Amino acid sequence: MNTKKSYEIAVQALSQNIAYKVKDIPSDIVNDIQEIRLRVKRPISFCTGSITYFLTENGSITTEPSGKLLTVDKEDIRQTFTNLCNYSVFSKQNEIRNGFITIRGGSRAGICGTAVTENNSISNIRDIGSINIRVASERIGCCDDLLSRMSEPERGFLLCGAPCSGKTTILRDVARCLSINHNVAVIDSRSELAGTYMGEAQNDIGMCDVLDGYSKSDGFDHAVRCLSPEIVVCDEIGDELDARSVENATGSGVAVIASAHCSDKDEFMRKHSLLRLIENHAFNNIVFLKSRREIGRIGEIVTCDELLR
Repeated sequence: MNTKKSYEIAVQALSQNIAYKVKDIPSDIVNDIQEIRLRVKRPISFCTGSITYFLTENGSITTEPSGKLLTVDKEDIRQTFTNLCNYSVFSKQNEIRNGFITIRGGSRAGICGTAVTENNSISNIRDIGSINIRVASERIGCCDDLLSRMSEPERGFLLCGAPCSGKTTILRDVARCLSINHNVAVIDSRSELAGTYMGEAQNDIGMCDVLDGYSKSDGFDHAVRCLSPEIVVCDEIGDELDARSVENATGSGVAVIASAHCSDKDEFMRKHSLLRLIENHAFNNIVFLKSRREIGRIGEIVTCDELLR
């Protein structure tokens, strides 16, 4: 599903007061929108990665965060939240406690409010004050350059980049491409890769087996034990538990392709769990993307040994 179609579906979740005013945003801007941000008593904003746009009260678009702008109120948040849940908050409770809701079309809404804790873990979120709708961006073929520059991508690699630099979009396309000739399992902990909605992947994930909503540790364990994958793909690894899961998989002869938040080599070297994986050669290559202003552009591809020199 292209970005324009995902955007059109995403704005249907907005409150009635806002929805009809966003219809006339120029298509060239719509194609670049990554996030729609709603904050109580603040102007609604549309982020492309390099530019933030605002709506005036009459529906025109501007980059100036001042003047008579369309401001979000509590009723807008309430209506939008209800729409995102498809009028069934209870059915979305598991996602809500994890801070997000996946909607039809594959877009995901981050929820921010007051945490309700139970047994030292978050059981709910109340008094919602802001919602960030991340518009699904499916770009078929965006991984072609990356795969062409690696001799054996199926042996596994780590894709590093800043937030909103295109990691998830590329990772999704990699999984799709490699699933043509390999058994690929996707651990989609936050429903961003496949964008599963009511059991159906909203994004083209190819011939992959999708473990939607699994924690990475449970997902790796289930995949290796039950799905006989050659490759496991997952997004956003970072902590020690993630590192152990990757090590267990590679120790079982499964290649891992994953992403991590790292802007450059210096930042990477400060992340001990990732550094341990490199020291143990869990990945064949490490790929660094350029900044969020150059979405999806490859900066550098290095081997584990080259990174450790």
